[in-house]
Amino acid sequence: MANEVTVADLVKNVRLNVLQGEDYLDRPVTTSDISRPGLELTGYFKYYPAPRIQLLGITETSFAKNMTHDELLMVMRKMCAPETPTFVVSTNLPVPDELKQAADENKIPILGTKLTSSRILSNMTFYLSGKLAQRQSVHGVLVDINGVGVLITGDSGVGKSETALELVRRGHRLVADDRVEVYAQDEQTLVGSAPAILQHLMEIRGIGIIDVMTLYGAGAVMQEDDVDLIVHLETWAPDVQFDRLGDRGDTQTILDVVVPKVSIPVKTGRNLAIIIESAAMNYRAQTMGYDATETFDNNLNNLIQENSKKD
Repeated sequence: MANEVTVADLVKNVRLNVLQGEDYLDRPVTTSDISRPGLELTGYFKYYPAPRIQLLGITETSFAKNMTHDELLMVMRKMCAPETPTFVVSTNLPVPDELKQAADENKIPILGTKLTSSRILSNMTFYLSGKLAQRQSVHGVLVDINGVGVLITGDSGVGKSETALELVRRGHRLVADDRVEVYAQDEQTLVGSAPAILQHLMEIRGIGIIDVMTLYGAGAVMQEDDVDLIVHLETWAPDVQFDRLGDRGDTQTILDVVVPKVSIPVKTGRNLAIIIESAAMNYRAQTMGYDATETFDNNLNNLIQENSKKD
């Protein structure tokens, strides 16, 4: 599942100016790839990526100036394919009259920006990659704990939402409750957000639906966050072995992104909010190069060596 994006969405979120074709901004954008039509200006259309946004910069417009009116109009008409969403002209460059005519004939909008081609290409790619990425729904709660995105998972009724509410009360921020929509921003980054219908809302058994932003303020919620760590809540059982030293290195793969994972036993009397908060801080320490397990191992080895010398 992926979001639908129109040229109007692109204009709003990437801050582009509509130079022509305001009535055609409902055209869909179906790919995050951006085309720089260089070969096309020479008349080579065998592999023309028509569904892409066509970006014209200094190089393309300079080349176009050396073409005759009829040559350029013919090329621009070929570039204005039915599936082409829009043309973007960078660096506040003037739009060739031939492009204006061909785009108007095919009801394709033309957008402009003062940014350079490299900068606007990067901005559009970043926005479209996130919006058009394949999404997966994960059952759990996503909370930002001091900058660490923690996805709390576990069986229904294990206490995920109640624990997340306690974390919010401790000053952390809710991203999504019950259902988290995740997508891979790149090969190493997983991003989660709440479905539109569930934004800022939590379900607490015995109370019902609560609006976290209304009760705790705008600072208690986030629109989206990276999924840095997965904390899985498991009902405690005496015959189940849990990681006591934190050296097992468990992970979970979602949308081909590998995320570190820890499992926490749920038992009466345990303060899960503090434990999860500590897990997030421990994860941050590890990313900064400090590993408490390694420190313990070193201390233990040193103690063994000292005792061996005494013997």
